[in-house]
Amino acid sequence: MRKQYHFRPSKQGYYAWDVDRLAALTENFERHRVKLDSIREIDENFWFGDRNDKPTCRAIVEHARLIQEADLGFPIILSSDGRVMDGMHRVAKALLEGHETIEAVKFSQDPEPDYEDVHPDDLP
Repeated sequence: MRKQYHFRPSKQGYYAWDVDRLAALTENFERHRVKLDSIREIDENFWFGDRNDKPTCRAIVEHARLIQEADLGFPIILSSDGRVMDGMHRVAKALLEGHETIEAVKFSQDPEPDYEDVHPDDLP
């Protein structure tokens, strides 16, 4: 599996959280069902927000492949404010399959990012 990070804008680039660490931190969190309609990212430009990310046919097909391969047996990870930190391909799969809810874990307090003021291309 490819290395994954969750990004949020910072003053000089991005904050980045290692998704493997987020998964380890939430491993024993209580799982609960979240309504798909409550996930704000469904109606936002989630994957193509960076100026270098363009929604080309190839890029859309790659996301379609990742959606198809997504495993709904794993919960999505939400930040303390309910934003998706990991699992948007699972969210998209659940939406595509007509589900109304998805299993999730949620931080009560967000962990510190693994990187600050970085660009995605600079990460391992």
